[in-house]
Amino acid sequence: MTEQKKLKWGILGAARVNERLLPAIMSAANAELVAIASRRPGAAKATLEKYALGDSSAVRCYDDLAALIADPNVQAIYCPMANEEHAQWAMLAIAAGKHCLIEKPMATQLADIDAMALAAENRQVKLMEGFMYRFHPQHTRIQALLDQGLIGDVLSARASFSFLMQPARMYRVNRSMADGGGALWDIGPYAMHALRWCFADNGQSAQPLTALAQAKLNDYGADAVCSGVLDFGLDAQGRARYGHFDISFERSRKSEYEIIGSKGWLKCHAAWVFEKDEAMISWGLDDGSSGQERMAPSNHFTLEISHFSDCVLNNKPPLLSTLDAKQNAQTILAVMRSVASAAKVDV
Repeated sequence: MTEQKKLKWGILGAARVNERLLPAIMSAANAELVAIASRRPGAAKATLEKYALGDSSAVRCYDDLAALIADPNVQAIYCPMANEEHAQWAMLAIAAGKHCLIEKPMATQLADIDAMALAAENRQVKLMEGFMYRFHPQHTRIQALLDQGLIGDVLSARASFSFLMQPARMYRVNRSMADGGGALWDIGPYAMHALRWCFADNGQSAQPLTALAQAKLNDYGADAVCSGVLDFGLDAQGRARYGHFDISFERSRKSEYEIIGSKGWLKCHAAWVFEKDEAMISWGLDDGSSGQERMAPSNHFTLEISHFSDCVLNNKPPLLSTLDAKQNAQTILAVMRSVASAAKVDV
């Protein structure tokens, strides 16, 4: 048998997501972790030792981010830096010819996403925003149920994402929304992405026309809670289509979305599903029938890494485009403007 090709990965940062990301890279059949770096001395090595699966002696640990980017053995980089740092480090990695999977959000400025996309095209490297949840099979099943017309025409959707902020995570809210801090840039991307996907047309996520939102801000100008409505315009029959979002650092863990159609509703009970847990989707119809499906445990981080590795190794386009990343950031920025002005704004 021919040995399967593997994409050689480096992780640019010792962020908390490594708890699930690092073993996902090591367990993907077409991926190999070869390096990890952090600006904090010893943090890369400590992270590797804490989360590695099996023998990790061949993985290089750097106390310098630039050194990892310069490592000729690294072909692809996962960037889980602070939100406002994604563009800077991704541009350096792309310039070095590295393929880049960027933790959401891809960037906090639209111009940065444009620059990253152009640079990736010029260097002929793959670039994708890291929304691991989209790779779980439950969403493929939900799409199939929508396509077969189970709940009729999609007219409304609701996304609720939250977790209770712990003291060790306060770095997420120690700077303003304008500087990449707060819930909107942290868990908000999931809510916006899920809602845009709920109203997708022919596989292309929809873009809202307007946003109306309010938020609770702390002394830094970061939001701990943000809720609002996205207007996705009228459908072909002239019916309104609204997406409602609610995100919070003050509530218990929740990552659900619900889609309401002309004949019933369909619900994803947990978009952030752990790899050892079953996923569950349910629905109810106007005719009184209802249903529930449980799906076998699946690691969406591993599936995401496998997908991106396959895109690089076999020159395929990533599932999530840079246009999708830009439109998601555009939606978040519109929500920010609405919060600041206490008014409905155009997206």
